[in-house]
Amino acid sequence: MSKGKSRSVSRRRLITAASVPMMAVALESGLFNGRAQAAEAAVAGSAEKNLAGMRVFNVREYGAKGDGTTLDTKAVQAAIDACAEDRGGVVLVPAGAFLIAPIELKSNVTLHIAAGGKLLATTDPALYHPVRGIPINGDHTMGDGNVGLLFAAEAENITIEGPGVIDGQGKQVRAAGLNGINRCHLLLFYHCTNLTIRDVYMFQSSYHTCRICNSSYINLDGIRIFSRVTGNNDGFHFISADHVTLSNCEIRCQDDACALFGSCQFIMVTNCLFSTRWSVFRFGGGTAKNVAVSNCVMYQVYGCPIKLHCEPGSLFENMSFSNLVMEDVSGPFYLGVGRQMRRQQGGDQAGKSDGNAAAANEKGTAKAENAPTEKAADSPAKRSPGTIRNISFSNISGTVVTKISTLDDSEALETRSHGVTNIGEQHSCIVLNCVEGQVMENISLSDIRLTFGGGGTAEDAARRDLPQIAGEYFSLGAMPAYGLYARNVRGLMLNNIRFQVATAELRPAVILSNVQDVSMLGLSAEGNPEAESLLRFINTADTLITAPRVLTSVAVFLRVEGAKNKTITIDGGDISKASKPLDFADGASETAVKLRG
Repeated sequence: MSKGKSRSVSRRRLITAASVPMMAVALESGLFNGRAQAAEAAVAGSAEKNLAGMRVFNVREYGAKGDGTTLDTKAVQAAIDACAEDRGGVVLVPAGAFLIAPIELKSNVTLHIAAGGKLLATTDPALYHPVRGIPINGDHTMGDGNVGLLFAAEAENITIEGPGVIDGQGKQVRAAGLNGINRCHLLLFYHCTNLTIRDVYMFQSSYHTCRICNSSYINLDGIRIFSRVTGNNDGFHFISADHVTLSNCEIRCQDDACALFGSCQFIMVTNCLFSTRWSVFRFGGGTAKNVAVSNCVMYQVYGCPIKLHCEPGSLFENMSFSNLVMEDVSGPFYLGVGRQMRRQQGGDQAGKSDGNAAAANEKGTAKAENAPTEKAADSPAKRSPGTIRNISFSNISGTVVTKISTLDDSEALETRSHGVTNIGEQHSCIVLNCVEGQVMENISLSDIRLTFGGGGTAEDAARRDLPQIAGEYFSLGAMPAYGLYARNVRGLMLNNIRFQVATAELRPAVILSNVQDVSMLGLSAEGNPEAESLLRFINTADTLITAPRVLTSVAVFLRVEGAKNKTITIDGGDISKASKPLDFADGASETAVKLRG
């Protein structure tokens, strides 16, 4: 072994000894000079190539001033274009206020807005225009405009990150005359994949704050939104988006905080704070399924925190809403399947406000059914039935207000946004509303603890024939129940529910109308001795009420109406505060109810 090693060393030394003088001669003659330069260039070129996709492109190096008055659109766009040409990297917005008109983001670009950096939307309406590659109508964009301050179409691997600011100057832009479909979303994405937005503050958009259409694999984290200058200030607005995670965000907006339309699937929202004059989670049309919302706080939400409106031909299924705090809200959640009143001319705003008049008329009546402003949508018979199924609400607590307040920090320009209300908003409850042969099944409510504002009248409670529509949560007018109203539902599970009231209330706590297959375990509810009953069942079947508790004095525990009631069982519990356990009317048979122990 040592002999072989010695031989190897001697060979190496021999080669080295022979090479040194040969190299000296070669260098002296300049033989290697060209080759050395070529090698150096090759190494430099390799290093340059290895940096592709890793460089930082400072917008100031492309001419951006950042003084808040000079229009920096071309400079910022040039930095983004150069970054994209280099196969990606980081575009840096350093400290300063960079005034821009619409800017196009591109694939593989990370837009980093430094802590002292701000992208400031121009207030010149003439500089806002429809952006390349995004249609106004079709492909589920809903005709809501295609103008975005920062936008991308048919792109991938885009990141926007803070901790800097994107300021839409919405109040100034709207005051300058930017209206209609030319209104500007702060962020607008269409047919994009692998989109990340994190740790950025978005302020006062003139339209939706973040609108994402027909896109997949979206990560939204640590975002703060404050946008309250117009009735259409949505926070996040998704149209046909899938594989979305939304976490650790704080949204204060004027319209829907998190709207989901079209086909939205595989959505997860967690650990967020929400406040809005309209809804937090609003689902409308298309297919929405596989959605989980958890660990969120919703406060000052004056438009029903959770709304699902499923039109004929649509499908909503497999959704979970859990561990939610609702403080000072109206609603608190509404599920509707069926046609709605067609919006009048004037757009989204008119539809929301004018619908109030159609539904409100005189308090406690069903005049909305014949209101002159109501026009039914196309007959649902032309489409397959809408379906809502497998929806659960669990561990939810909070207070539901009767009087809608004005958001103190709102600068909204529209009247509706300043607290204008109607009867339907003021006297709402949990609503499960299915009409005209549509389908709602397997709905679960468990561990719900809510205190309602009260104030419902005997006239409100007397309403039986509510309009056969399923639109906005207020469209049915004043609800006849203060806690839960369910119509045409199959498979309803109520577990550990507690309803209380802050002021006197003459409406029943719960009304079930044409509901089948009900399990009601551990319902505790306050009533009023002057109210007709605590519970009202209308043509309801296959219902088991286990361990109910009547918390205050009531005249009747359960009033049963209609000849189609059957197989209703009340088992155990404490209903001693009811002067009378049962009452029957409108052809209801006493044999329909079995009262045990």
